[in-house]
Amino acid sequence: MNPMSLQQINALDRAAFVAALGRSFEHSPWVAEAAWAGRPFRDLDELHAAMMAVVRQAPRATQLAFLRAHPELAGKEAQAGTMTGESVSEQASAGLDALSPGDFKRLRQLNAAYRARHGFPFIIAARRHGKAEILAELERRTGLDSEAELQEALAQIAAITRLRVDALARAD
Repeated sequence: MNPMSLQQINALDRAAFVAALGRSFEHSPWVAEAAWAGRPFRDLDELHAAMMAVVRQAPRATQLAFLRAHPELAGKEAQAGTMTGESVSEQASAGLDALSPGDFKRLRQLNAAYRARHGFPFIIAARRHGKAEILAELERRTGLDSEAELQEALAQIAAITRLRVDALARAD
């Protein structure tokens, strides 16, 4: 899809808005659907903030389901080829598609420990980190309080989705 201008985005009806922006939030087009009512947006910052507000204001059960919709790093979705194109590209940018057997085993163990502790997959803006940094963050964040980690996961999603929104839209 070619990037659209903010003026074009603001002019979209609900269905077209969701079709254009819904994929920026992993398997969660409801975020774009709810944010649509906030149009017209003055700039991309306001557009993205409206979408993040939908997530942050959602009931806790909805937030947890939202987090659980994200794939584990180099996890079963990656192995099965069922990740979104955005997630495939983001994980590849950090080298997670070319792990050594030892790193893959370590990542699987860390992913399992993290999910067991927090109840959702580890989420990080992979485009902003390398493989070693991601593994270190996964290990560190596994030990965090689950409420603090939920907030960190949402902050990481804000970084991820901002990059995705920027790729879908262009400044006027």
